[in-house]
Amino acid sequence: MRDLPLPTMPLFDLRVPTAPRRSLHPRSPSADTNAHANASFEVVWARDDDDVRQAQQLRYLVFAEEMGARLVVPPGSPARHDIDLFDAYCEHLLVRAVGLDADPGPVIGTYRVLTPAAARRVGGLYSETEFDLTRLRPLRARMVELGRSCVHPAWRSGGAILALWGALAEFMLRNDLDTMIGCASVSMRDGGHVAASLWEQLRHTHLAPIEWQVRPRLPLPVDELQNDLNVEAPALIKGYLRCGAKVLGPPAWDPDFNTADLPMLMRIADLPPRYRKHFLGG
Repeated sequence: MRDLPLPTMPLFDLRVPTAPRRSLHPRSPSADTNAHANASFEVVWARDDDDVRQAQQLRYLVFAEEMGARLVVPPGSPARHDIDLFDAYCEHLLVRAVGLDADPGPVIGTYRVLTPAAARRVGGLYSETEFDLTRLRPLRARMVELGRSCVHPAWRSGGAILALWGALAEFMLRNDLDTMIGCASVSMRDGGHVAASLWEQLRHTHLAPIEWQVRPRLPLPVDELQNDLNVEAPALIKGYLRCGAKVLGPPAWDPDFNTADLPMLMRIADLPPRYRKHFLGG
């Protein structure tokens, strides 16, 4: 059941000369990511179960096969899909590579969006499994949760994520929503030192005001980790920060995904002028 209007036509198109299309079958994370830098994309909202299944297959590829996450899926779920109970309540945003014949190509990027009404129906937000979000109650009537974002490893140097962000911004304005929250993940393969160091940097530069700060339910033990490494934020987090996002507090540890998750909040009103013009046209 959908509670907000979705367009019947593709939301956002990047029409530039396309490179040869590659399949969505698993690839090594070291695959060449430059071949698709000039690809053509089409961004659409999932309209049926088949669309959603394609997004779930991409998520499995990225989270389980590339990152090594231990995914827990409902009994009876199809193999090689990342599925959880929130999926049935979310809107799923897809970016497809468009082939030379202009036919829809494979899903190579995705976000899922949990709207305020859908969050009430499912009983809360996914982020609430990791954080106490009590202080965000005043924002929730116009706040969506973004989650399960990923781009196929062979397409990360192109404009797929920008296409997704443009569609998200349009969705927010069209439905009178103003706030986005979600968890931004940092790999724990080094034991958590990079994540602890990143948090140490961001708490001095991008921490939200106290009235919006949240606490992790399973905190990353940052005081026991090295926190003075000279680290650079992952590309997705860096992109959020450039768009005016704030970190809401210290990271949680997600043992299933083996990541440190930073709670982040971004408001449409905080978009810098150049990004407002790019995504919203003014």
